[in-house]
Amino acid sequence: MFEKVQSMIENKTNFIFVGEAGSGKSEIAINFAKYLVKYGDKPVHFFDMDMTKPLFRSRDVISEIEAMGIVFHHEVQFYDAPTIVGGVNLHLKDDSCYVVMDVGGNDTGARSIGGYAPKVNKDNTVVYYVLNAFRPWSGDIDAIDHTLALILGISHIHLSQVHMINNPNNGITTTAEEFLEGCRKMEEMVTPYKPIDFACVQDTLYDSVKDKFEGILVPIHLYLTYEWLTDIDRTK
Repeated sequence: MFEKVQSMIENKTNFIFVGEAGSGKSEIAINFAKYLVKYGDKPVHFFDMDMTKPLFRSRDVISEIEAMGIVFHHEVQFYDAPTIVGGVNLHLKDDSCYVVMDVGGNDTGARSIGGYAPKVNKDNTVVYYVLNAFRPWSGDIDAIDHTLALILGISHIHLSQVHMINNPNNGITTTAEEFLEGCRKMEEMVTPYKPIDFACVQDTLYDSVKDKFEGILVPIHLYLTYEWLTDIDRTK
């Protein structure tokens, strides 16, 4: 795992996660920050920039995130009123720390980082676009292109900054077969135009798919689960 994370970090210090609503950005961002704490060499600052929905936000598990040694940043919202998180500019230009930004879904959420574009479009920053074959906005390459174009247009992020992540996640009930089929489908659609850097898989499925998948495979733990979703045992 050390070599995988090191290959993703390289000389980057800022990692921004964008994508369609429900693609799994928050789960991946949390896990990525956890790996930075474990394998990186700098303090990790996590910014919850999601202002578009009341559920499935990183702030819902803030105590677990802070227990990992991550500095968590967010602003409390009053109902659905948008709020700006403080400290973003300061940390984006600070190469002595890592910044992980969990940006709200689609172009509406991407508005929250439009003002930081001059710092985002730097060599020390990578923007990860999360693809999920089980979400309606990833049904074909035209839908992916449309959503990505809206996000880049409103956020002023350069396409050259964007790297693709495959996350065929259909919730905690996802099977190994669904994961592999989702990866195959997305690779067929996207890789003729842009490479996919790595795929994310639930840690509970990792052993059953690792020998069947070609490429970098990153196990993630699902933190944003809720009691009303299912009665399935979610223990590690």
